[in-house]
Amino acid sequence: MSAAAKSEVTTKIFTIPNLISFARLCLVPVFAVLLLDGHNGLACLVFAIAASSDFIDGYLARSTGNVSKLGQFLDPLVDRALLITGVVCLLVVGRLPLWVILVVIARDIYLVASAAHLSYHYNERIAVILPGKVATTLLYIGFAGLLLNMPQGTWLHVTDFSWLPGFNGVACSWGIWFVYAGLILSLIVTIIYIRKGWAARCRHYDENGVRIDERTYTLRDALKGAVDEPANDVGAEA
Repeated sequence: MSAAAKSEVTTKIFTIPNLISFARLCLVPVFAVLLLDGHNGLACLVFAIAASSDFIDGYLARSTGNVSKLGQFLDPLVDRALLITGVVCLLVVGRLPLWVILVVIARDIYLVASAAHLSYHYNERIAVILPGKVATTLLYIGFAGLLLNMPQGTWLHVTDFSWLPGFNGVACSWGIWFVYAGLILSLIVTIIYIRKGWAARCRHYDENGVRIDERTYTLRDALKGAVDEPANDVGAEA
């Protein structure tokens, strides 16, 4: 299959990648119910299946030429639903501090709002970069460890702050370290996205801060008017 065929975005709805994404979305409430009912092992299994299948639908979409507009919307939606549901449920069961949830949700809201702004005002889209996928994977692994909640350790005791599990000498799952690593990397990636977004915006302005497409529109109208005026004059004389 040619590269052009692979990169073409279709309007198909019932594709295998889209069906996988929809199945992943259906697993999100199943995971939440299992965890809140105390079934740690089953909740961890469902979460792992939903998280790992993210790579499957993306790979199938690209390799079979089934990249669709619905898939481009549905895949990140499922990722966000799974991520936010995961952190909120882990907060409810007391395995994650509130500040982690606030950082994850605030970052997500900012990225979504920025992407919508670039798309609406500049018709620009920032592609997902590999470090962003790695950050999400680290968070998924950390959440899975916290869901399983074993083995636990006291790890470090450098502070008594209850909102710093892993550093306060209180027993917690090994997954917390993957969560910290994922958070740090995701914040670095956010800075990269901000730079890319700003560069995309700047492409639409000249050195004087005038928007290029508006300037082009004005020049085109001026040229059109200059061409039309003689014809109008001739018509008037006739």
